[in-house]
Amino acid sequence: MVLKKSSVILCSAFLFVAWNALLLLYLWGRPPIGRLGEGGGAEPGGQEEWGLSRDRAGHSNLAEEMIRLADEVEIQLDTQKKLLKQIESHRAVWAQQKWAGKKEDFLKELKEVVIQQPSPRTPGPNLNSVNVHTDDGNTQKMVRTSAPNSYSEDSPEKVLNPQGTTPVLSPEPTIPILVIACDRVTVKRSLDKLIQYRPSAELFPIIVSQDCGHSETARVIGSYGNQVTHIRQPDLSDIRVRPEHRKFQGYYKISRHYRWALNQVFNTFSQSTVVIVEDDLEVAPDFFEYFRALYPILRSDASLWCVSAWNDNGRDALVDSSRAKLLYRTDFFPGLGWMLLKELWEELEPKWPSAFWDDWMRQPEQRKDRSCIRPEISRTITFGRKGVSLGQFFDQYLRYIKLNTEFVPFTKQNLSYLLKEHYDETFVREVYSATLVKMEDLQKGGALRSPGPYRVQYSSRDSFKVFARNLGVMDDLKSGVPRTGYRGVVSFHHRGRRVFLAPPEGWTHYDVSWS
Repeated sequence: MVLKKSSVILCSAFLFVAWNALLLLYLWGRPPIGRLGEGGGAEPGGQEEWGLSRDRAGHSNLAEEMIRLADEVEIQLDTQKKLLKQIESHRAVWAQQKWAGKKEDFLKELKEVVIQQPSPRTPGPNLNSVNVHTDDGNTQKMVRTSAPNSYSEDSPEKVLNPQGTTPVLSPEPTIPILVIACDRVTVKRSLDKLIQYRPSAELFPIIVSQDCGHSETARVIGSYGNQVTHIRQPDLSDIRVRPEHRKFQGYYKISRHYRWALNQVFNTFSQSTVVIVEDDLEVAPDFFEYFRALYPILRSDASLWCVSAWNDNGRDALVDSSRAKLLYRTDFFPGLGWMLLKELWEELEPKWPSAFWDDWMRQPEQRKDRSCIRPEISRTITFGRKGVSLGQFFDQYLRYIKLNTEFVPFTKQNLSYLLKEHYDETFVREVYSATLVKMEDLQKGGALRSPGPYRVQYSSRDSFKVFARNLGVMDDLKSGVPRTGYRGVVSFHHRGRRVFLAPPEGWTHYDVSWS
């Protein structure tokens, strides 16, 4: 643009000089013009008449000619003055453009000094609509990336806030919410809460991906209009499985649906992150605030691979209700409202399992010693007793999970303590400096004088299970990892005291044979 304007200015200057030169030549070489009745140079015989009268009126005609020339010069000067003003205005614009270019270069250099480049993990831009055709011949309106001023994968930036604490990503990323649905009309309960608590439809677009082809559920989802984007899994066919796995057909379809839906978010919609919830989850008032604040932590720490809103041991009796802002790292993949990045999906998608995807995620080959963030008090609860799991754990555990009701302004807090470089040293020191007690003393409670924390030590799979059952926490292990466990430690509240169910000091790794 600057080069184009400079070319216009140079051309204008050249035309100005050329015009004056031509004008001068024209005026000097132009034959004199006579007056009517005196015989002018343009009339037949005018030259003779001019020659005859030159002696008689030479001085008079010369004066008149000079006046005429002066008038024409004055007119031309006015024209040239206007032309000069136009050139001057272009010069001012040109100078402003040049300064803007220099300023931009200066700011770019300054930015390189104060901005650090993180790993290739990047947030996604805003969403627009795009039409995608489904196998039934209908056209679904979907969202797709296109906002030019949004935070894009081509320009990742991690900025330290003035205190040099929690990583801050700018501008604010778009975090779509993917609702996995099937044939529950009670998806309305989930969607109502999501829409009620959502602070911005632009920053948190809701995509409902429906499997099963259940028409009544589809009508419920459709009733929300443009508040959500409704997409349908096109393949509803049964999946060929081994005879002994026929009763697990539902698990195979769920895994297929997850794969299709996540490919839609990351590939069709070109998003860089997503929060997955299912159609039987209700969210807390600060659900969006929670993920919004933890997104920079997830992106900046390569030892993390998810953020979950769920606490497997989140029953009312096992959490500290006064510590709603308390967050942990966990080696156990919790699911049930969790955020992942596109880079992780690109790693997992080529080997995505045909069934039981959540337990597959908990295997060492997938986890690769990475952890998740989870809360003290859950930001989701499940109300879906009936499903492919036939209510497994629901009556015993899930129905008692406490849902947070206090809005915690996580985005205004320093969450850098969750980064592995800060967290591990503090966590290990806190756990192993806690008073070591026997199970019997902890259960009686009367012999314990201090408010804690206390540590109960297990040394084998069986001892862990016995202690867990007696203390009311979940006792199952997946690939050797206990639910909510971090470095083998399960942290919970017991009769108003913080308790760590922990392996001996010096723990190094999980034993997959404990599963």
